[in-house]
Amino acid sequence: KNQNVALVDGQAVYTFFRSPADGTSSGISTTLSAGINTSVTTIGVASVTGMPTTGGIIIIGTEQITYSGISALNLTGCVRGVNGSTAATHSTSDAVLQFPNGMTDIQEASYRVASTNVDTPLTKISRSQYQAFSNKTDSGLPTQYWVQRFIDKTTMTLYLTPGSSQAGNFINFYYTKRIDDVGAYTNATDVPYRFVPCMISGLAYYLAVKYAPQRVQELKLLYEDELLRAEDEDGSSNSTYISPKIY
Repeated sequence: KNQNVALVDGQAVYTFFRSPADGTSSGISTTLSAGINTSVTTIGVASVTGMPTTGGIIIIGTEQITYSGISALNLTGCVRGVNGSTAATHSTSDAVLQFPNGMTDIQEASYRVASTNVDTPLTKISRSQYQAFSNKTDSGLPTQYWVQRFIDKTTMTLYLTPGSSQAGNFINFYYTKRIDDVGAYTNATDVPYRFVPCMISGLAYYLAVKYAPQRVQELKLLYEDELLRAEDEDGSSNSTYISPKIY
């Protein structure tokens, strides 16, 4: 899928939470504490648990809203109707969700100027490359990004950190969306979903060692294949990979 995310001055890390099937029990969704009209720029919510304190993007209905900070239970500095959505009137207890949901990985991204829709490609880098940067707080036009994948969320870290000149422009990216789980979020296993098949095949292999020795070899091959697939999925997918030549 393709998505725009509005940049916030001084914010390098953008968090995209997984969307649970029940839509409420992940700890990153909340509700409005009071109704709002189209001109409100300070939005009261029932809970701010799990929400980035330095700013982010929320969805209420079909409207997308950026906020620049949190004060008590209020989202401050809100910009209404971003990313092509329309500012709307919302009622008390309407659902407030983090944005976007269900992302499992970011494939490619570019920096997009809002006024002209001109794109500048960003380079995907590995964790090691990002760690090697001496000053990660430098601000300016982002040129690179690093993706970190967790059980319940995916984060995108930009370098350079967007400054005031970049605020309001976009990161446009293509991402892989995960199919929603069945059942409540609390029923999910505490392990990345891509490792579940190799855990199952690994259990079958170890049970065969004890109870069905005649099947050990075939189950061992299946286990190793599933494990390799999971490890490859979590491997580096940065845009460039340099390997030194060995003589």
